Amino acid sequence: MAHLIFEYSANLAADGDIPGLLRKANHVLIDSGLFPVGGIRSRALRLDEYCVADGDHDDAFVHATVKIGAGRSPQAVKDTANALFDMMKQHFAVQFDQRYLALSLELSEFPEAGTLKHNNIHKRYAKK
Repeated sequence: MAHLIFEYSANLAADGDIPGLLRKANHVLIDSGLFPVGGIRSRALRLDEYCVADGDHDDAFVHATVKIGAGRSPQAVKDTANALFDMMKQHFAVQFDQRYLALSLELSEFPEAGTLKHNNIHKRYAKK
């Protein structure tokens, strides 16, 4: 299980390529080999109401929340967070150079006892 939620300021909608960000994020997780492909989910929430810093400028932000199932080593968790954050920095490099932009990421693990799942997507990948 790996779920990614990107919250982003609406002023990035025109040039932030949010669909591309979601695809890249999924591929970072797939390429890690740590997560079943059928359990990876990403989504983005455009925020039209927000205030960054003192609110006097057209500042932008993207905050990623990554939720994974427990059971991976601390180093694997750290490596996953770093790989995702590096991808975010690369994805938004042009915007970072052209405007004020804050990027952040938090990763949390769910204990197995705290999650319920019902998913038949895994079947598709078991056939490969």
